[in-house]
Amino acid sequence: MNLRVIQFLRLLLGIIFLGAGINGYVVFFGFEPFIATSPEAMALFMFDYLLFVEKSLEIICGVLLLTNQFVPMSITILSPIVANIFLLHLFVDPSMLALAVVVVLLHGLLLYHYRNHFAGLFVRKPAAPGTDAPSTTAPLGE
Repeated sequence: MNLRVIQFLRLLLGIIFLGAGINGYVVFFGFEPFIATSPEAMALFMFDYLLFVEKSLEIICGVLLLTNQFVPMSITILSPIVANIFLLHLFVDPSMLALAVVVVLLHGLLLYHYRNHFAGLFVRKPAAPGTDAPSTTAPLGE
């Protein structure tokens, strides 16, 4: 895929998560959110620490995506959050399903672009550290 397209997708996903994270902190501190939020999603955060942890991760990963630092790690950290966003809007609150689909597509395209960084995770039987024996199988996709 074109490098400019990947940069645009990375920046767009970073802006979305940075904005959502900051918006969550606004809610966390008891103010009215500046971006519309799903009441059903906010009801799931019965304990404040869940909101604090998730929104902190969204802000950190959003900044990392915007600055092009540790992008594969950010994509990895955001994976369960993206899945949760999509499933929540699919089954509980379909009012923001379109935005959830956009986030899934952006995340999926970035995940596909950086797939080589994840190849080591798919080694079926890796060699033990410190041994000279190569792994018995190559990563999936090779």
